[in-house]
Amino acid sequence: MATIGSTETSLILGTHHLNSRLIVGTGKYSTYELMQESLEVSGADVITVAVRRERLIDSDGRNILDFIDLDKYTILPNTAGCFSAEDAVRVARMGREILRGLENPGADWVKIEVLGDTKTLLPDPVATLEATKQLVDEGFSVLCYSTDDPITAKRLKEAGATSVMPAGSPIGSGQGILNPNNIRICLEYLKENDPDYPVIVDAGVGTASDVTIAMELGCDGVLLNTGIAGAQDPVRMARAMKHGIEAGRDAYLAGRIPRKLYATASSPETGVIAPKG
Repeated sequence: MATIGSTETSLILGTHHLNSRLIVGTGKYSTYELMQESLEVSGADVITVAVRRERLIDSDGRNILDFIDLDKYTILPNTAGCFSAEDAVRVARMGREILRGLENPGADWVKIEVLGDTKTLLPDPVATLEATKQLVDEGFSVLCYSTDDPITAKRLKEAGATSVMPAGSPIGSGQGILNPNNIRICLEYLKENDPDYPVIVDAGVGTASDVTIAMELGCDGVLLNTGIAGAQDPVRMARAMKHGIEAGRDAYLAGRIPRKLYATASSPETGVIAPKG
């Protein structure tokens, strides 16, 4: 099994072992060439692709998959843009067939998005649960985009989700982690008696400090797209996100000092030179 530095083993999601805890999307880049360079700099070994047919081809008729090294990256197909369980299941099956044809190991999993409306792009919890149950029954490893509601998170895990992925804030909003307390509770509920259960923040990340905060809370990874693709310099931001996730994970494992109301001297108070008089 691959290792990250010298401190821990790789992140395990179903049958997949991830060296990087950053999962990066492939949408919204101004060019496929810029996407390629950003993916490379991010250090990610798993990238997510929306598999609806119209999202695979750009205005010049070029297929996004021609710009992705399928020997290097494991593709995580996602059901972005689906608003019903039925549609999400159909798109998940489509993604599986595409990746089987490409002989990519990502054919056995899917990131489920079943959206509630076009304004918030928040998930429909009932339809998400329905789609998760059906796809788990069909043999998929299901990673679920969810709200930060702890009860919904528990229900998705009970339905067999490989990972629950609570939103830090609405998709593409760049607001970061709006409700860290709910993320903490999600982590507590999902990891109770199951400390290795993977919890990944998905959506709303705007910059590297947002990634770091998610990891310092104890999340196992972050999935993001717009934070890189929408930056003024996507390649530089991809590099920053890579460093942010590594720093946040190291800080979490190191264990922060407790917050205190008053100051505590960092220098020893014994053996000091006595004052005159």
